[in-house]
Amino acid sequence: MPKISFSPNISSHVDVGDCDVEGDTVRSVLDSVFAFSPRLRGYLLDDNGITRKHIAVIVNSKPVEDRDELSDPVSERDEIFVMQALSGG
Repeated sequence: MPKISFSPNISSHVDVGDCDVEGDTVRSVLDSVFAFSPRLRGYLLDDNGITRKHIAVIVNSKPVEDRDELSDPVSERDEIFVMQALSGG
């Protein structure tokens, strides 16, 4: 199963930890996590289900290519990391 983990700043706002979940795309992995942490969905995705601008999703050290549908494929050995991007000046 793919492993998904979240940066400490996300975990401090939403009660979620590292876990191994079913899924063959980034979206399906996130949907598996949302099933037991529904509040996380609103923190990561906007009302249209698109990744919020301040959220970065990384698969095996590479940013996802499809930020809208999160259709990037994942395999059982992949590691997904979700973090809040920094911005400002």
